[in-house]
Amino acid sequence: MTSKETKLYGLVLAGGKSKRMGHDKSVINWHGKEQRYYAADLLQKFCDKVYISCRKEQADDIDKNYATITDKFEDAGPNVGILSALSEHNDVAWLVIACDLPLIDETTLQHLIDNRDTSKVGTTYKSPHDGLPEPLITIWEPKSKEVLLSFKEQGFFCPRKALINSDTLIIEPENPQALMNTNTPEEAEKVKTILEHKMNTVE
Repeated sequence: MTSKETKLYGLVLAGGKSKRMGHDKSVINWHGKEQRYYAADLLQKFCDKVYISCRKEQADDIDKNYATITDKFEDAGPNVGILSALSEHNDVAWLVIACDLPLIDETTLQHLIDNRDTSKVGTTYKSPHDGLPEPLITIWEPKSKEVLLSFKEQGFFCPRKALINSDTLIIEPENPQALMNTNTPEEAEKVKTILEHKMNTVE
């Protein structure tokens, strides 16, 4: 399969334990439905297939209308979900987004896809927070599986470290706010305020 023929699958990372938030981030209702489903529906517009990544004990709680990929590795962190997807379908690229990006939108996803470089390990955004690659909204090409496994064998489980130390295309976000992570109750309040303001502006 050549790079032009490489299909693009979507993956919503929803297997985290949300310790800082205090409750499951993936089920927060920001847009009329649980965020894991909202994100999956968003990806459906761009990807051949879409899956929700989760821990085995979460699988039964996920709506059966959504396909799932359960973690195949014992390690912690988002690396597990990404590697599990790459292991289940290793001949496709994966557009991965985390469930804690409530402001993610179609324009941001389209911009990433439009700038995709299939010759790289991945195409990602520069984080507006720290200027580093943002692994939780990234297109991971098939070759990234071996890269992530190599880092895992060295004891590194952070996908960001893999992007920093690999042949990665890093692009500037057109809308930095869309990449805002929501990991704590304080951050959730900020997002709530932003969404309320947008709603009031539209009205």
